[in-house]
Amino acid sequence: MNLEAFEVGFNIPAKVGMDITEIQTPSLIIDFKIFENNINKMREFVLNNNVKLRPHAKMHKSIDVAKYQINKGGAHGICCQKVSEAEIFVKAGIKDILITNQITDSFKLERLAKITSKELRIGCCVDNNENLTNIQKAAERNNSLIDIYIEYDCGANRCGIKSFDKINELIIMITEMDNLKFVGFQAYNGSIQHIQDYKMRKKEVKKTCNNIKELKAEFAKHSPFITGVGTGCFDLEVSEEVYDEIQVGSYAFMDAHYSSLKHDRKLNNFNNFENSLFVFTGVMSKALQNHAVVDAGLKSIAIDSGLPKTINSQLEYIKCSDEHGIIADPNNILKINDKICLIPGHCDPTCNLHDWYVVVKDSKVINLWPISARGFSL
Repeated sequence: MNLEAFEVGFNIPAKVGMDITEIQTPSLIIDFKIFENNINKMREFVLNNNVKLRPHAKMHKSIDVAKYQINKGGAHGICCQKVSEAEIFVKAGIKDILITNQITDSFKLERLAKITSKELRIGCCVDNNENLTNIQKAAERNNSLIDIYIEYDCGANRCGIKSFDKINELIIMITEMDNLKFVGFQAYNGSIQHIQDYKMRKKEVKKTCNNIKELKAEFAKHSPFITGVGTGCFDLEVSEEVYDEIQVGSYAFMDAHYSSLKHDRKLNNFNNFENSLFVFTGVMSKALQNHAVVDAGLKSIAIDSGLPKTINSQLEYIKCSDEHGIIADPNNILKINDKICLIPGHCDPTCNLHDWYVVVKDSKVINLWPISARGFSL
């Protein structure tokens, strides 16, 4: 992207070649070396475990990150969550997209059917008959072919169905529809991704995967493709040998919550992903004794998974409002205009608050990546 027309401090936070200290705050920065290492670790994992990788782009919402994952990270395609989000990546040339969600609105179905082509493979999830019929009608009107994944409720109790009879009914319907192709099952249990205790997480993964094994056995004659899995317990889920494809997203950036999960390091079964994404913030006031006020608050950091963490153990982010954050600084090490890195509690919604990633290597800005699908939630 030609950034000559952009102005630092107005519509971009930095320019290539700047020192990290010159980056305007608050902004999102990517430590490229750590990011690259995370991408390489996941590429090696999927190769060693013979599973496909379809990272979830709802995490980063970035064309540049998605292409890096495909070109260098072993991914064969991406996941999206919404039609408009998928359209951004289609326009950028991504050729294999699964929308891991139900699309029921007739206008959205029409848009979905219009973006498919001979060069593009696109799929979505279903969990009811009416939706399936409407997808077929939209696909028929637009002479398109759409991959269908029946969403199986393997434990999340959100979308999806559990009844094998209802699943069989949907499969029969799909096989009778000219413009739809039954590929397999979306089987993602988001609730187990965030269990702190390793033993408890392993127990719940086993329970979830046992449900999926029953599903695969029941519908073995269809040779269903099973996709799912998240960053929180991908290692455990893959070890159960039920998944053909994993949809990990946060591994590329990580966040304070995922980094806090406990693992059995003795088994060496986790790839030690590190935080590569940071909210860069500057000190704007020292009026409070033993505290500092920074310029990153609720409009810069999502706190649904807790407050951000500092990378300096002497500092603690303790409170935020719209435009301010308060840092406990008992030793008064911070001064006005000092800049610090915060690890967001949850990377996905934090990324959606910003327009740019400032990519940094060895304390220098090496690139700016637009957060291309920011706000595309239709």
